[in-house]
Amino acid sequence: MAPAGQPEGLQPARPLNMNHYATKKSVAESMLDVALLMANASQLKAVLEQGPEFKYYITVITLIGISLLFQVLAGVFFVIMARKDINNMANQRKLDIMNNVATGLVFLTVIVNIFITAFGVQKTGLFPKN
Repeated sequence: MAPAGQPEGLQPARPLNMNHYATKKSVAESMLDVALLMANASQLKAVLEQGPEFKYYITVITLIGISLLFQVLAGVFFVIMARKDINNMANQRKLDIMNNVATGLVFLTVIVNIFITAFGVQKTGLFPKN
């Protein structure tokens, strides 16, 4: 029989392990960062295959470079954050700042990638050049 006020079949709530939660969050964000990194590498390859005759060649190369830089920096923050114990009071302020910086970098990466998509790659290198 369930305790009063609790539906049948539900277990009593366990306290949330904040360190475990933060680690899972960091790993999920890192996986998304890796996916975006692979997409940027593919875009870079396509732009390089087109060569300098592509109208926005320098612009797209620069944007991809900025995006890659932001992703690497965010990845470094994620790795550092995942290795620290959030339950340790001495780490909490530093981890909060690092989390805010990493979140800002991810936001900026998304904005930069919107511009990369807007300038776009016209050809993929699948067709012979005339």
